[in-house]
Amino acid sequence: MRIATVSERPDLTERAYELTYDTLREYNQHGDVLNRYWGRLTEELPEFQFHLLDDREEILARARALPVRWDGSIDDLPEGIDGAIARGFDEGDANVLCALLVQIPKDLQSRGLSHVAVEGMLELARRHGLTALIAPVRPSWKEYYPLVPIERYAGWRRADGLLFDPWMRVHERLGAAVLKPEPRSLRITGTVAEWEEWTGMTYPESGDYWFRGGLATVAIDRDGNRGSYWEPNVWMRHGTA
Repeated sequence: MRIATVSERPDLTERAYELTYDTLREYNQHGDVLNRYWGRLTEELPEFQFHLLDDREEILARARALPVRWDGSIDDLPEGIDGAIARGFDEGDANVLCALLVQIPKDLQSRGLSHVAVEGMLELARRHGLTALIAPVRPSWKEYYPLVPIERYAGWRRADGLLFDPWMRVHERLGAAVLKPEPRSLRITGTVAEWEEWTGMTYPESGDYWFRGGLATVAIDRDGNRGSYWEPNVWMRHGTA
């Protein structure tokens, strides 16, 4: 397996998107801040976006990242994935790589490919002289515990001492440390009709609702015709030395 950046293989970009589109739930593709910047990743920073390929040139994973400035302190971490992508494009002096996305085609999941993709990000960080890889990790099992605050969930561990969440555990096994939970990482707002379409649910009255795949609840305001959601993440850090 090897990584091929978008700058090296721009011809693979559309195919990789098609292969992985259904691995994200629909609501998760409508970030207020994230979507303002997302298209610029491949246009302006193609050397940090990559595909994981096998020896037959088959696409095994799609990954997105960008360099950001971070002074190494907890207080200076970006405000979630929204803050990270805005900082990466709006500020200079980047010194670390920030992971944004790893997607594995559904028929290839549970084969350890996400582990290899994170290693690919670490390789890119080293290649560009960046001192660390930081990641606002989207905990994959949090959807089963949407009412548990991320501050508690992030600290859960198994009997063997490893982190409870599988995606966080992938990072941990590669040497990453938990920095802090981020309860307000990805902002998504839309009309009530949009949220009903995105989630396949009906929201008869105003209130907080759990929906399938959500890591927290969505606040529905029928009078204001608005649904508001903050997706939580957990900041983790890999060294590149």
